[in-house]
Amino acid sequence: MRLINIGFANINTHVGAFKTNTDKVIEFMKLMKEKSCTIGCFQEQVISGYPSEDLIQWHSFVDAQWTELNRVLDISRSKGFNRTAFILGITVEQKGNLYNSAVVICDGKVLGIVPKEKLPTYGIFYEWRTFSPGIPYDTGEIGPGKIPFGDLIFRFPFGTIGVEVCEDLWSPDGPARRRAYSGAEVIVNVSSSPFRIGVENTRKEMISTRAADNQMTLVYVNQVGGNDSLVFDGGGYVNQNGHMLAEAPRWREGFTSQTVDLNRTQRLRHENTTWRIDYDQYHRQNSSVKAIEVPDGPKANQKDFAFPLPADKSFFMPSVTDRPDPLKAYFNDLIEAMITGLDYFDKTKAFKKIGIALSGGKDSLLTLLIVYMYAKRKFSHLSEKESKKAVHEFIACFSLPSQFNSDTTKDISRKICLELDVSFREIPIQEQVDAEKEAVKKMLSEGETLTEMTEQNIQARIRGEHMMNWTNSSGGMWIQTGNMTEKAVGYTTVGGDMMGAYSLIANLPKTVVIALLRYIHAEYGIKTIADVLNTKASAELAADQEDEKDLMPFDVLDSCMYLFVEEKKSPLAVYKIMRAMWSDDELKKLSPAYSPGTLKKWVLQFCRLFTNAIFKWVQTPQAVHVGKLELDRERALQLPVVQSREWLELEKWEDS
Repeated sequence: MRLINIGFANINTHVGAFKTNTDKVIEFMKLMKEKSCTIGCFQEQVISGYPSEDLIQWHSFVDAQWTELNRVLDISRSKGFNRTAFILGITVEQKGNLYNSAVVICDGKVLGIVPKEKLPTYGIFYEWRTFSPGIPYDTGEIGPGKIPFGDLIFRFPFGTIGVEVCEDLWSPDGPARRRAYSGAEVIVNVSSSPFRIGVENTRKEMISTRAADNQMTLVYVNQVGGNDSLVFDGGGYVNQNGHMLAEAPRWREGFTSQTVDLNRTQRLRHENTTWRIDYDQYHRQNSSVKAIEVPDGPKANQKDFAFPLPADKSFFMPSVTDRPDPLKAYFNDLIEAMITGLDYFDKTKAFKKIGIALSGGKDSLLTLLIVYMYAKRKFSHLSEKESKKAVHEFIACFSLPSQFNSDTTKDISRKICLELDVSFREIPIQEQVDAEKEAVKKMLSEGETLTEMTEQNIQARIRGEHMMNWTNSSGGMWIQTGNMTEKAVGYTTVGGDMMGAYSLIANLPKTVVIALLRYIHAEYGIKTIADVLNTKASAELAADQEDEKDLMPFDVLDSCMYLFVEEKKSPLAVYKIMRAMWSDDELKKLSPAYSPGTLKKWVLQFCRLFTNAIFKWVQTPQAVHVGKLELDRERALQLPVVQSREWLELEKWEDS
């Protein structure tokens, strides 16, 4: 046997908090020492925090990482730490270029630095903007100590390892392939991979595939926590030649370790003829990756290492584990992502409490529920009595009704705050609405009149003004409560409900908001949710107003949004797909006003509303990223605000 113990830590880093981040690294290094870890792994950019974006253009931001790395080196040369090789992410400068890199250290020395090769510039990523890519087979030296830099592997007494950074894993022709063919038995991938729905299964499948294809032991460690609008779900894996040995818990800071017999990786390479044929062909056409020899490094088979045994004491049968309900896992991930997004509150250090304008509707209720779950965790270290008091004072809810708000929704706002025991105040705004209407009338020229839309928006803007003034005076963080469906079609008010410091649900479609409320009601038994689910969605800015009457059924609207915005289908293609999706009878159930031809009108309406609304949603606050389809011009969907609809040919299709 050739037993090694692999440890990996998930850390909630704060961008720019070099000392704080490094303090956490050192604490986990001590835990790895106690576990006699042969390899200790930390995430991408763990000292600086990720994403650092343009901050790395400040030389001091890059140089300060080396100062903290020296603290890590001091710890690693302490008594007992020489039994562990540590790997962590850092930014380095080499010949005027900046590199997102993995550093390998042992016994107080930097053994080598390996730059990231695959720099993503899609979706939420902009790494090509600031970083340069590593070059296959290219090597050199960095710094006055002439530290090896470039495409490297490391030969220790226990075996040979390679390291890579995040996106390098996401390509089948990434650096792991040539490093494995050059002798690396273990590849460590240090990542800061943001959460998006479905990514966990994708990662696991990909990791198993890479480990099997390259007949290697693959270690993956990921960042956890929120930074701006990005949330990271943490977790990590040890996969040996396609077989998953260890999975770290997600959504929390922590440390996981796993013992591996590297002789198994070596034996499977000997047995796998396909791998050996590919190995031979590779070496006929390519050189080997440069190896750094570490003869005095950690050794295998420490006395406290034990062969990894199956949990159910059977080497033949799969473990008896309950497979999670995919829908339940989906909802739980959404909840955890939004709670994690509230790291924004903790890390900005700009606010004292959180404020929510409650309408008695579904969106503001879901926002309150997520903030409540966050607050319960935030104050969980207190006694039960102290915790209840802290939560009550931390969350400030306001009902700001006008003449159009029903008794039902006003009552719901009161009831949910009473049920959760959070502070609540009802402050009617009709007097201010009437005064503002008269003020606007005085501004109008002859022949101009106060429009119905203006009367509706005045109410939303007065609520927004109230919340902004409360924020300024109390130091509270106003959470915006709009969903992605309304945002997509501009069913929002600039200066009103569209505003706020941060949003939890702005990237959730309305259909998902409703489904998630049903799940929370069933899972947590919060009674008032049932009252909300029984109401018709309404902005309550006019008499008898209903959102789906103003727009279209949410099922139809969300489908239009997905097909047109995510799948980039033409309006005609959207219509054809949806025509096959629903029968007339099904559409009639969604909307009593439906008649043949209405679906076509809905598709045309969506396309016009969406292209008109871009100027609005580019002004919205940062929102938690939870999926691939999101309305965020900075990190998700870069569309010109000023554009003609000629390219859509809506009029031509409308007349056909």
